[in-house]
Amino acid sequence: VQLQASGGGLVQAGGSLRLSCALSGFNSDDYTIGWFRQGAGKEREAVVCLALNDNSPYYVDAVKGRFTVSKDTAKNTVWLQMNSLKPEDSGIYYCAASRVKSWPVLWASEYINWGRGTQVTVSS
Repeated sequence: VQLQASGGGLVQAGGSLRLSCALSGFNSDDYTIGWFRQGAGKEREAVVCLALNDNSPYYVDAVKGRFTVSKDTAKNTVWLQMNSLKPEDSGIYYCAASRVKSWPVLWASEYINWGRGTQVTVSS
């Protein structure tokens, strides 16, 4: 199982970015994909999680109403559309896969497969 996040960049506050997470090696849809971020000097935190066999994501309060996660199973890709970005959204964004059955899956320790992150910088 491999994941690769991409699409990060530098954007002004109020702007938008769309991240993608390319999935490979998944032999079933019995996984939850999580997006996490880690700001400078901060712990890694969950942003949203989405079960591949379901369409009801869970967003943390900090991004609710601004971020939207979606999946394209044909392209083996999970997208994270980020709108109305704020400087505090800056950090390295990671996508990860979990097989934990509880919900939501928000702890980094519950994810076993991680992709390389992509940097998001929001300037004020």
